[in-house]
Amino acid sequence: MTSARPSVMWFRRDLRVRDNPALLAALDDGPAAALFVVDPVLWSGAGDARRAWLAANVLALAERIPLSIRYGDPLDVVPAFADKVGAERLHVSAETTPFGVRRDAAVGEKVELVATGSPYAVGPGLVLNGSGSPYQVFTAFSKAWRERGWPEPAHTPRSPDLVDADSHQKAVTMLEKAVADAPFDLPGAGEDAAWRRWRSFRDDGLATYKDERDRPDHDGTSRLSPYLHLGVVHPRSLLAEIDTRSTFANEIAWREFYADVLWHTPESAWSDLKPALEGMRYDDHEDAVEAWRTGTTGYPIVDAGMRQLRDTGWMHNRVRMITASFLTKDLHVWWPVGARHFLSLLLDGDVASNNHGWQWVAGTGTDASPYFRVFNPVTQGKKFDPTGDYVRRWVPELAHLPGRTAHEPWTSDVGYEHDYPRRIVDHADERREALDRYQAARG
Repeated sequence: MTSARPSVMWFRRDLRVRDNPALLAALDDGPAAALFVVDPVLWSGAGDARRAWLAANVLALAERIPLSIRYGDPLDVVPAFADKVGAERLHVSAETTPFGVRRDAAVGEKVELVATGSPYAVGPGLVLNGSGSPYQVFTAFSKAWRERGWPEPAHTPRSPDLVDADSHQKAVTMLEKAVADAPFDLPGAGEDAAWRRWRSFRDDGLATYKDERDRPDHDGTSRLSPYLHLGVVHPRSLLAEIDTRSTFANEIAWREFYADVLWHTPESAWSDLKPALEGMRYDDHEDAVEAWRTGTTGYPIVDAGMRQLRDTGWMHNRVRMITASFLTKDLHVWWPVGARHFLSLLLDGDVASNNHGWQWVAGTGTDASPYFRVFNPVTQGKKFDPTGDYVRRWVPELAHLPGRTAHEPWTSDVGYEHDYPRRIVDHADERREALDRYQAARG
């Protein structure tokens, strides 16, 4: 039975029409009003690139359906909008981050909130072991995650019965200006662009993904993470088209595992998940951190990754691990410093995946015995960028160095003739120092 009054579909991390159970639930109530709210807290905390990416995808959705765009605190804006359109219910995809959970609880005190689905194939908190406890280790989680399974993709309404949009021009102008001011060319925004990217990867890249995914010098990854982050495409839709035992499905499982970890331990967003290294001694050398941020550490693979992040809003996952290891174990800086920098720039910056990925590298997270893992930036570079093409692309000061020499400019007589910076630390010395600190912290 449908309601005589309209409902509201409040879009957040689900900027799509296809496979959107919350939208279908809203339409089941009868005519629905679609709403997106530009939250000043989230907006001000994002960098230019992240704002532009969000804005581009919201505007793309607004081209597809009547979407009312407003600006302000959702605690005020959402109930006021529901009251204006005469809605009895507010439909959402369930939010799972600590910030989102708090926000929705507050809004739910003013208007009836109906949550259907989530940004994940399996909602965080639903995969439990035999004793009803959450999994602590990825391998066990991924096995149980596959065994539990997930629903088939929801159907796509051909012509959603949505009321006319009632946007505030200030909010629309903010989004349009953000796109115009993007610091670099953004990927194509919106559902159609996401599906084009997926089909191209599925048809031409999926078969070699297992071998190519660790090569930053090759285009061997799906590059779908920015779309998944904003829910422009749902992971369930991708899983429906692949072998769920595949390496690519495993990477989706990692995303779901970290969301599950954050759900059960929300304090781990910005604090060590495991207390074993609470006594760790960290450094606070701003000059060294700034060299890391700007890609001027003197270690080519590190600098290439940090410049790729700055110039594209994305970094290859292997290089994310290398750069994170350098900050935490060569410079001895606590992981939240790096996590915040990444979140300020990454188009796919997700607090669960980003911050727990950082903790995995730093040795404070889900890995069982990580304290001795210290990535060597030179050997990592040679292994995963064996011809030096990735380094030469992002570090033009080294473009004249052939092959693997690009990873060790100090071995060439002409390595520094284009003003590439000297190494700010000695990796071998800092590795020993990191291990000494870890052992001391562990007692």
